[in-house]
Amino acid sequence: MPTNALSVDLEEYFQVSNFDGLIPRDRWPSIPSRVGDATRRLLDLFDETGQRATFFVLGWVAERHPGLVREVATRGHEIACHGYQHELVYELGPEAFRADLRRSREAIEDACGLTLEGYRAPSYSITRESLWALRILAEEGFQWDSSIFPVRHHRYGIPDFEREPLRLDLGDGARIREFPLSTLRLGPLNLPIAGGGYLRFLPAPVFRWGFGRLVRAGTPTVLYLHPWEIDPDQPRQDVGLKVRVNHYHNLSRTEGRLRRLLERHRFAPLGEVLAELEAADRLPERKLAIS
Repeated sequence: MPTNALSVDLEEYFQVSNFDGLIPRDRWPSIPSRVGDATRRLLDLFDETGQRATFFVLGWVAERHPGLVREVATRGHEIACHGYQHELVYELGPEAFRADLRRSREAIEDACGLTLEGYRAPSYSITRESLWALRILAEEGFQWDSSIFPVRHHRYGIPDFEREPLRLDLGDGARIREFPLSTLRLGPLNLPIAGGGYLRFLPAPVFRWGFGRLVRAGTPTVLYLHPWEIDPDQPRQDVGLKVRVNHYHNLSRTEGRLRRLLERHRFAPLGEVLAELEAADRLPERKLAIS
């Protein structure tokens, strides 16, 4: 069993945090969907390379495309939760987060007929200020999470968080397994090497070198991307330079870069990698203080 996890955040191109305020959520139903075609291209690529992944599904997408979610599951991939409509956890607050979690889980489980065990926050928005979300996840029956990014970023990140999977003791008997997004330690810095925008922005040889170095060291890794990142023909939004570069840079190259990684390394769904690490006694436990 590989200790490299493969993941897809299953959402439409217009649902990203970069477009918050530009495309109001009440407009979403009127925008033509593109998630189906891009997702099936990823499924075909995973079939060709013999890989299986975890798909973190938005409840909003599951309600409108239940057949797509079922297809992902029947083609051998794990289904997990990505919230309902891509709202940042620390902006929701505990009560609204619990409601969002229940609504999204119901929509996704109705679509695929499976019980969800895993969660990933939109834009990795479980930060030091929203660690309370982990306790709510455990209370709601989730077994694992992959939301914490050990980097500095204006929207997410806990730079000094552990870089490898572990079990978190949340107090009062609550526990959850956490699979942090992959980073490579370079001196005092953590280089993000988990995929997504970093796969698009870092020079391809640099990304492959960094990811390969983690694999050779036996470090459990997680690679992520979004269906819209292999869709260079998506409608372009009238945005500022920073957002335009962040969202559209190298979209035409993402699929090729991903293919080379899939051909070079072996991957599995996150839940299976975590179970394998636990069976091998490779999930250390840490007490986590939550205010």
